[in-house]
Amino acid sequence: MPGGIELAVIVGVVILLFGGKKIPELAKGLGKGIKDFKNAVKDDETTVADAKDSVKEIKEEAKEATAEVKQATKQA
Repeated sequence: MPGGIELAVIVGVVILLFGGKKIPELAKGLGKGIKDFKNAVKDDETTVADAKDSVKEIKEEAKEATAEVKQATKQA
């Protein structure tokens, strides 16, 4: 972690490069990007959870179908 003087130098360089007017725009863009990233991660987690639920349902249906086939085979 940079110390106080190092941090002041970094802030000074940023102000020189981008100017005082551009910094709020950069911060706004950075904040929006972070928000979009978090939303995308949340959406992916929801998609994975939905897929897991679907897999569980399919496994249950397969077990039921297997049991029905075994029962039909025994009766025949």
